[in-house]
Amino acid sequence: MTRAIAVLDIGKTNVKLALVDAATLAERRLLTRPNQPVGTGPYPHFDVEGLWNWLLDGLAQLARDAQIGAISVTTHGASGVLVDAAGPVLPVLDYEHDGPDEFAADYEAIRPDFAETYAARLPSGLNLARQLYWQQRLWPEAFSRATAFLAYPQYWAWRLSGVMASEVTSLGCHTDLWDLRSGEPSSLVRKMGWEHLLPPVRPAADTLGPVLPEIARRCGLPADCRIVCGIHDSNATLLPHVLSRPAPFAVFSTGTWAVLFSVGGSLATLERTRDCLANVDALGRAVPCARFMAGREWDAMMAGAEPAPFDDAVLTAMIARGVMAFAGFAPGVGPFPAARGGWSQPVSSLSSAERTAAAALSLALSADECLNLTGAGGPVLVEGPLARNAWFCTVLAALCGREVQALPGSTGTTAGAALLALGLDHRPAREDGTRYAPSALAGLEGYRTLWRERALKGLQPAA
Repeated sequence: MTRAIAVLDIGKTNVKLALVDAATLAERRLLTRPNQPVGTGPYPHFDVEGLWNWLLDGLAQLARDAQIGAISVTTHGASGVLVDAAGPVLPVLDYEHDGPDEFAADYEAIRPDFAETYAARLPSGLNLARQLYWQQRLWPEAFSRATAFLAYPQYWAWRLSGVMASEVTSLGCHTDLWDLRSGEPSSLVRKMGWEHLLPPVRPAADTLGPVLPEIARRCGLPADCRIVCGIHDSNATLLPHVLSRPAPFAVFSTGTWAVLFSVGGSLATLERTRDCLANVDALGRAVPCARFMAGREWDAMMAGAEPAPFDDAVLTAMIARGVMAFAGFAPGVGPFPAARGGWSQPVSSLSSAERTAAAALSLALSADECLNLTGAGGPVLVEGPLARNAWFCTVLAALCGREVQALPGSTGTTAGAALLALGLDHRPAREDGTRYAPSALAGLEGYRTLWRERALKGLQPAA
């Protein structure tokens, strides 16, 4: 049988177990299950034991199709597990539960400064340290039994290998636990006396060890099947680009959210009140990020209307008339969180082409603001639904004055996690897509200035 890599990819909604060809990184087989939180117990939590049994059964199925040489894990962020030798001492919180907001004021008084962690202030359990603070306050006896805290990818790697590790893409993902300046645990970890809970830091691509013998026997895995340390899912998606392209470049991963990763960008220009943060990539480097709800904005601006093609003549005429779709159709987030969406004139007075052009231009203006906030340079790579929106890509290239590449498909978390098993010196084939060169559009700079002034109204200074 051919050598393959098994990838456990835990998303917030669904869990995937993929068999990936080690030579081509193509998925040969895929198993899935829902990731439905459990509502019983002290708080809503993830069903780790149900998932564990499903994983073992799935590995046994995949092992009949190929010789699995390595297992790699990637998961959503904002989740971790307090454990002792026997396993979890508390359930793994569903980070959308608002329980941690109970002590929001107390936590805000001790959380590290943005300039240390570059972690946005997020609600509920989205800042991982906020979860730990809440659990320690309400369940001190169970918390005191914990001998380690494992970020979610490393928890699963530990169960498979018996080896504990910490890893920077998970610790550096808006957790408040990691100092991006020093590359060490944050001041909050020291303040709370949590240092002993963090195992030694290992690179995402490190082999923690072979699979535990009892798991190898149960699942029919080779005794030398390697367990890889694991990675946060956004960084798994980013990894193939990081390994195949020189910095600087920017990646827009789009969907309901558009998240910009500015590889080789600047931390100095990030603004904490404008949905900016930084992640840490698999090579240990800080990556400035910004985001906005592009998919939701587009749907709200189009309001069910069918998009219509437009050319430069339509766009130029619309710019000259000052027809604008203002930022904020998805208020409270993005680079203009205080903005409220609307139209400069009744939308019923616009042709389908003009409405489509104004909506594309509004999204591109928000995207360009994200590029500026992160100090992005080099080409802009667009993945996901907006890569199929030629209007958006054309206007973004004109705004930012650099090439935009629309990639035909998302690289995906599964392929990125599989790459870890091949090592960080592996150079995957670079994916190139449709190229959009910058073009000059008459009146665009004045239009941008007016649109941006309107979008910035109501922004409050950082607390």
